[in-house]
Amino acid sequence: MLKKLLSLFHSKPAKPEPKITPKETQAKKPAKPKVAPTRIGELGEHKISIQLDQLSKQYQHLNDLLIPNPKARSGYSQIDHLLITPYAIFVIETKNYNGEIKGTREDRNWSVSNRFKMYNPLMQNYGHIKAVEQLLNDYPNVRYISMISFTMRCRFSIDPELRKIGSDELIVYDVELTEFIERKLARLKAENPSPRFTDEEVRAIKAKIASVNITDPAIRTQHIEKSKIVKSTSK
Repeated sequence: MLKKLLSLFHSKPAKPEPKITPKETQAKKPAKPKVAPTRIGELGEHKISIQLDQLSKQYQHLNDLLIPNPKARSGYSQIDHLLITPYAIFVIETKNYNGEIKGTREDRNWSVSNRFKMYNPLMQNYGHIKAVEQLLNDYPNVRYISMISFTMRCRFSIDPELRKIGSDELIVYDVELTEFIERKLARLKAENPSPRFTDEEVRAIKAKIASVNITDPAIRTQHIEKSKIVKSTSK
């Protein structure tokens, strides 16, 4: 009986409160939405398009072209951007890689941070130029400038000549694209002050190329699928 009475005066031990770590007191940050690679590519091309819009109105440009090319496996060439000026036509290919870009004019494949390969973009763009060239057989005096535009997420380990304004094959960062175009045009004007085309001819060239641009989504999808096969077999 005495033991029962004494037990009434003993309180139960309090349960220890759970420890809260500093990380648990912080509100969880919402995860950043992932952007699909195709969407990244579209944004990059849109950025280039805006830059081309800011050039002289004397120049004409076209974006996201799919034009016939009998020599390509798909039967078409897809050109990111085409800038038509009185002195030259700039054929521009955009790339959205992250890492160190290594390669020369002669290499069939270039490497990205020594992790994976991509088809030599200059060779790829040469195919695009030949496709445009066959459409413009009425204009035999065209000078073509091949430009490959990379984002600032990469760095170049390439032939230094491909960064010199005297070359007709140029590797540039997207943020310096219009600067290189203006410098190249200044160089062409210094070499030959007489333009190759009149303003009317520049507009006619644009209209001719635009008239054969394929917009059918089914054909474009087929071209993309066949292009993937070509890339996988070239590795």
